[in-house]
Amino acid sequence: MGGSRHTTIAAASPSAVSASSGSGLVGTVLAHGVTQGTVKLRATGRTDVVVRTITIAPGGSTGWHYHHGQLLTVVTSGTLTRTLQDRSVEVTPAGSVFIEPSGPEHRHIGRNTGSVPVVLYVTYLLPHGSPLAVNTEAPTWFDE
Repeated sequence: MGGSRHTTIAAASPSAVSASSGSGLVGTVLAHGVTQGTVKLRATGRTDVVVRTITIAPGGSTGWHYHHGQLLTVVTSGTLTRTLQDRSVEVTPAGSVFIEPSGPEHRHIGRNTGSVPVVLYVTYLLPHGSPLAVNTEAPTWFDE
């Protein structure tokens, strides 16, 4: 979505009589998306929080995989098409947000069937020491 946005953040304690501006602080919005409903994230115990960008070229895919923790993903460019373990297909355009659940029962593949790169900003909430993703075989019913 467009160029980068910068935000200045000011904080005040509840007992402050007058607000004051912060200084020397610059924040940059890396991605912005809108959810289609309620978002619930859960992590228990020591959790690795990783934020990264992923770019999928036109015609490219993630391969079949799953995650040991939840992912919060913002699509900033293109349209991501995901085929899920239960044979359902989810299409997520730029400006949208989705959550990927954890566990091998939630294996999936993300594909770029469009003509522009798909760019994702992904926040991983993983049990400490877990890999970002676990590659797995495609289901027997899947025919690319």
